[in-house]
Formats: sequence, C-alpha cells, structure tokens
Amino acid sequence: MRKRILSAIVSTAMAASLLAGCGGAAAPAAEAPAAESKAPAAEAPAAESKAPAESAAPAAADAGDKTIGIAMPTNSLERWNRDGSFLKEQFESAGFKTELVFSNNEIDQQVSDLENLIADNVSLLVVAAIDGESLSTVLKDAKDAGIPVISYDRLIMNTDAISYYVSFDNYTVGKLQGEFVRDALDLDNAEGPFNIEFTAGDPADNNAGFFFNGAVDVLQPYIDSGKLVVPSGQTSFEQVATQQWDTQNALDRFQNILGSYYSDGTKLDVALCSNDSTALGVAQAIQSDYAGDNKVIITGQDGDEANLANIVDGIQTMSVYKAVANEAVATLDLGVAILNGETPDAGLIDAAGWDFECAYDTSSYDNGTGIIPSYLLVPTVVTKDNLKEALVDPGYYTMDDKGYLHPVG
Repeated sequence: MRKRILSAIVSTAMAASLLAGCGGAAAPAAEAPAAESKAPAAEAPAAESKAPAESAAPAAADAGDKTIGIAMPTNSLERWNRDGSFLKEQFESAGFKTELVFSNNEIDQQVSDLENLIADNVSLLVVAAIDGESLSTVLKDAKDAGIPVISYDRLIMNTDAISYYVSFDNYTVGKLQGEFVRDALDLDNAEGPFNIEFTAGDPADNNAGFFFNGAVDVLQPYIDSGKLVVPSGQTSFEQVATQQWDTQNALDRFQNILGSYYSDGTKLDVALCSNDSTALGVAQAIQSDYAGDNKVIITGQDGDEANLANIVDGIQTMSVYKAVANEAVATLDLGVAILNGETPDAGLIDAAGWDFECAYDTSSYDNGTGIIPSYLLVPTVVTKDNLKEALVDPGYYTMDDKGYLHPVG
C-alpha cells in the first residue's frame, strides 16, 4: 500500500511558511446552462507545492522531451491555485516539462492560452474549463495537431477532442450536502417545518448542475411534503446560480433574500451552498443581515482556509473536501498511460495502486459528442468534529495552536 499522497509534503511543510491556498459512479444529472465569464484578464503566479508527491505510474518514454500544458480557470480562488500547483508538481516529478497558465475567469483568455500551448507543441493538455461550452474550436486544433486532452475537474462540452475526464464524483458532493442537512435536522423524525434557501454555482461550470441536483434529489421529498420550506420560492438552478462562484455575488443575493423574506423574524434553518466561495458570502450576509438568533446550518465544498476557520468558529457547519492532490496523481498516471500509447480503462486503477478511492465510469458523463470515460474520486464530509482526522492527519493541512487549519504546500 502506497503512502498517502502528501506524506512527503508534511515533513517539509511543517518547517516552511504555509500558503493559502475514487467508490461509486456518479448519478446522471441535468446539465446547467452555459454563461459567459466577465472577469478581467490579469495573470498572477500560482502557489507551488514544496515537495513531490508519489505516483505509481511508470515514466513515459523520453518524458524529458515532452511538455505538459496545464490550463486552470483562475488563480483568484484558492482551490485552483492548489490544483495547478499539484498538477505541475506531479508531472515535473515524473520528468516532464510543464507550462501552467491561469486564465483569470476570462473565456477569451483561456482560448488564447490554449492556442499558445498548442503552438508550443505540448504533448498533452490538461484543461479545467472556465466555460465548458466555449472550447470546442480551439480543442479541434489540438486534436488536429495530435495532442490528447484530459478534461480536468470540469467536463468540457461539445467536442470529440476529449480523451478522458478526471474529477470527483460531483453528484455525490451535492448528495453529501443534502444528506448532512437531512441528518442534522433529523428530517425523518422531526416535526418541522424548517426553512431552507439554496445557493448554487456558476452556470458556465458543468459541475454546478451535478452539485445542485445531488443535494436537491435528497431533499426534494421533504420539500414536497412541506417539512422543508423555501420562503423565497427560489428552487430552480437558474434562480439560485452564482456567476463565477463569486463571493460578492452570493453575498449580494443572500442579503436581498434576507431582507425580502426574513426581516420580520422568520427563522432560517439552512443555507445550502454548493461551495465554499459562495458559502463565504452567504455567511457574511447572515452575520450582518439576519434578524434571527439561531445558528444557521451552512454547507460548503472545497475546504478553503477561510471557510475552515469559519467551521472552527462555528459560523459554517460543514464542507465537502476534495483531495485535489489525489486528483493530480490520478491525472498524472492517466496522462503517462496515454503518452505511452495505451488506452486506459478500469485496469489503470488496479495497476496504479492508489491508496484513495476512485471509480472508472463509462455511463454518466456525456459531453454532447458521446460518453467521456471518467475517473471519479470520492469526496469527504468535513465538520468541526473531524477536522484533524480528515484533513490534518492525512497531511493535507496543518493546525496551529489556536485550532485553525492551513494548507500544506
């Protein structure tokens, strides 16, 4: 059994200053509509991990002569800094050269970045799309140039240039949030009713629909029975979506909800947020604008440092953590197999000997041109009660003497 992925990082990072920031198959879910990103295109370097993590993959032939192009959406979110850093580290530790770019949530910038990587004749592209609908033309160029493409974390739509998809079981992320709310309120036994409001993700992110539907599928029976009530009436993805997963957008919308539906003292029991950046805005709105005095259950996803601090402080209730360092290892092993001329399938998981759960899925993710073979890792629920066990003991974070967590890297 291989050591957990970040075991080598922990000993190094303990002495260093710290940076901020695969089980069952996914169930099918409705896709979210596409929308354009409008963030300005400005570049900044990504945070880099300090020590190589382990991979069981054999090196590709002449790895030193091959360059891996890694395209991330933005470095304005802690999550993508971590992904870019771990991917770069993994491929370089295997002997590859890398080109890592961040496109600052600007669609045109990501297209340009990919054009440049293709012009640089990279051997493999690993792409986390800003807008899953916007890359079909540029990725046709990659296919014509013989460059394989791994769709990373977010499924890229409407192109047959995609070889594989590596992500977490995104439907399960939302399902875990819904189950947490169900159990926290004891919905199967409590009389109720309880009031809940939803905050979902970016319509341009294909994953956002999976997160939202996973949660709603758990909670819909209780909404139908009247045990859960949504006073705002905002229950569709389109109504609760948050452009660019932006904290300020989530804050503004939730302040309006509180002012319109809760200013008379109506009790809010749950704010179900699809990720941590939106949860941060919702939590700020509740702290400043909520008239009630009860603790509101607030969900999240990603384990961002500020949100983990809110969990420690009792402001946010839970987050679904996705070990992106493990996702980077799976991507490396998949990429090496592709570059070695193999056609990876479920056998890659056994051959790699990963010590994390992953499923090979050939039914759930249709990008409009057909089913994309997918490697899906399993996420973890994190609460104040299991922060050390889930995040510190495996080496993903360190804990200071006040109980706050900081990413290792």
